[in-house]
Amino acid sequence: MKIAIASGKGGTGKTTLSTNLAAFMSQFGQVVLADLDVEEPNSGLFINGELIHQEDTYKMIPEWDKSRCELCGNCQAVCNFNAVLQMGKTIMVFPQLCHGCYACSELCPTGSLPMKQKKMGELRSFRADNLSLVESRLIVGEEQAVPLIRQTIDFVDTNFSEEVTQIFDAPPGTSCPVIEATRDADLVVLITEPTPFGLHDLKLAVETIRQLEKKFVVVVNRHGIGDDGVDHYCREENIRVIARIPNDRKIAETYSRGELLYPTIPAVRSAVETIADYIGEFKRELK
Repeated sequence: MKIAIASGKGGTGKTTLSTNLAAFMSQFGQVVLADLDVEEPNSGLFINGELIHQEDTYKMIPEWDKSRCELCGNCQAVCNFNAVLQMGKTIMVFPQLCHGCYACSELCPTGSLPMKQKKMGELRSFRADNLSLVESRLIVGEEQAVPLIRQTIDFVDTNFSEEVTQIFDAPPGTSCPVIEATRDADLVVLITEPTPFGLHDLKLAVETIRQLEKKFVVVVNRHGIGDDGVDHYCREENIRVIARIPNDRKIAETYSRGELLYPTIPAVRSAVETIADYIGEFKRELK
């Protein structure tokens, strides 16, 4: 069972919900929380676990071998990302643009673009009783999040059984990193806030998830501020809102101290219990 916590914009409460839901559900079974917001992973601020694994992560980038190259121009022709260019008698490779698709390397008639490893980040795994946390972090200056997100999901699939509930803390927005983080999910929980900005970006997220043909539901965070635009939209679109988390100063204060919310704030515990119950029902339906 894979649950992705996503939203159309940053700051709506993805990490708040992901960490509290994962910690709550771990009281009743094995849970792994994967922080896929690899540009700014911060789930680890709220989960105190023992470091059990750490590794560097790499992507594959072509490296030009001048001695074998015949300057046929085929590499430039097959690259869809303009990462390989022929400039006179030189082949230039731009690692920041390369997606590691191997096209230039595999289709080079002389084998003059062998793929080489390039470090893009690091992956760490922590354990706290029934809860495991896997987080990855891009190195400074690395621009592409998708390869690291893919490797993180693969690590979870390889190291945890199918019986373990997987919760993905997805990146914000609706671009390629979000697509990668949600494409294998059984259920996507979209968290939003009842403001015009929240509604605008919720619509983008709903459109994206519908294109992926994923089952999704909505959680409203900071309920009580803004207006009723989100509720009106969800009714019109027949979208199920499964929980609301109130706008409460105590929540902000507790969160700012790096503490989980559900143990001390009844309204948050009630919302998390409702979401966990829905996930349990959904899991039984899948079987």
